[in-house]
Amino acid sequence: MKSQPNALSIQTKPLIAQFFRTTAGQWHSQRRYYTLPEGKTKEVTSEIWVEFLEPGSKELVELEKLHYFTSETLICGAKVSWQSTDDSTGRKQSEDSTLFGALGNTLYRDRGFAIATPVTADFYFPNPKTLCLRTEYNGSVFEEELKLISDRYRTRQTIISRAGEEIMIGQYLEKRLA
Repeated sequence: MKSQPNALSIQTKPLIAQFFRTTAGQWHSQRRYYTLPEGKTKEVTSEIWVEFLEPGSKELVELEKLHYFTSETLICGAKVSWQSTDDSTGRKQSEDSTLFGALGNTLYRDRGFAIATPVTADFYFPNPKTLCLRTEYNGSVFEEELKLISDRYRTRQTIISRAGEEIMIGQYLEKRLA
């Protein structure tokens, strides 16, 4: 069983729940990935659906089992589903979903960006409208910032590093559809 959060990390509890509730809905995402150091770019368009998850929801119970928690440990979460298309070819890039669950300053996921096994991410809020994440596995580090611009727009940026060197930057502009 995982340890409980300390008093300092509990301060993020209302912020993460508010952030997940605020981002719930359907989003249209335009992304550009830069491969470093070559500078090769790739553009992708996605439809994203975000669903807020209450404690004890079927999805969070499943996530708790993956991370060996007793049930109803996670304070809230989100299910994120997407369909992505490569803009240069028009072909479907991916269609999938992932689960996030929060406890303290840690987000628990059912899978990583590039692996299908459970991972964790440390998170913090520099302000109530900006969520910053740091995920590490298989020698790679993923640093992500999600920023709510208004009720209708958000931006995201992901920096992927390996062996202390940045290898990719992803930048996203997302517009709420519903």
